[in-house]
Amino acid sequence: MASDRETLPPGTPVGAYRVIKQIAKGGFSLIYLATDEDSGEEVVIKEYMPNKIARRDHLLRVIPIKFDYTENFYYGKKLFFQEVKALALLRHPNIVRVLSFILAYDTGYLVMPNERGRNLATYLQERKGSLSTTSILEIFIPILDALALLHHHAMVHLDVKPGNIHLRHGQQPLLLDLGAVQPLNRERSRGGQVITAGFSPVEQYFQAGQLGPWTDVYAVGASIRNCMDGRTPIPAPERQKLDLLVPAQQALKGRYPPFLLAAADWAMQMDPAQRPQDAAALLAMLAKHADDSPRSRFSELPSSQQFN
Repeated sequence: MASDRETLPPGTPVGAYRVIKQIAKGGFSLIYLATDEDSGEEVVIKEYMPNKIARRDHLLRVIPIKFDYTENFYYGKKLFFQEVKALALLRHPNIVRVLSFILAYDTGYLVMPNERGRNLATYLQERKGSLSTTSILEIFIPILDALALLHHHAMVHLDVKPGNIHLRHGQQPLLLDLGAVQPLNRERSRGGQVITAGFSPVEQYFQAGQLGPWTDVYAVGASIRNCMDGRTPIPAPERQKLDLLVPAQQALKGRYPPFLLAAADWAMQMDPAQRPQDAAALLAMLAKHADDSPRSRFSELPSSQQFN
């Protein structure tokens, strides 16, 4: 029996592409550097290969480790296909672009351009936070604009965090991993699914939690806070029991301008009704203070009009 999470060997064909090597991994996927056999260009391929519940057989097919994991395996595959659908719909310079989607080896492969750069979470670990105000705005104004597009299409990302932000050359951010994206409607606006401690708000932890654009806004606020102090924020359930998170306007006073501290605190309110109700609302606040930042057409939309 092949070991679980065994990678595709170098040289393996995936559609019109050929694997060079594995370059990263996530909870539900393996990431490869590959070559387009027609053009010779390098691409990145994301393979659905969930940790702990799937393995590769002798024919390189991805299958559940055992029958008990079958339901979770196929639910995860459904989320992976959901990411493909979302990426196909959304065209934005700060959302990762899809070149192709391939079904092979009983799983799915998402092909994307090889965008050189670095992961924001890794960068923050190296620096221990302390990004400049200019850098924070250069990163999060485009990210908020990308989220505003999702929200305008009645979708939420549900996994915004530094680990899902890629910094290209020139500090141009790219929002990654739309695998948790959900369409917002009366049947599917409940919490209790994807969680990242410190960045997910409290409504995301419980099936009864009401998800909305405000859910992504909390995650953006937590990410901004992480960029400033270098610490993962206190998880929301702990804050709900006893909120020991010192507001940024107190903890970081004098290190950052008041408007940025106020924006982080506003976005990280425990009560969803007290937060900006969508990315466009937070974007409008920050854009007023950014130098040479064109005002997004999404920041002009009436806040959350489609969710009332």
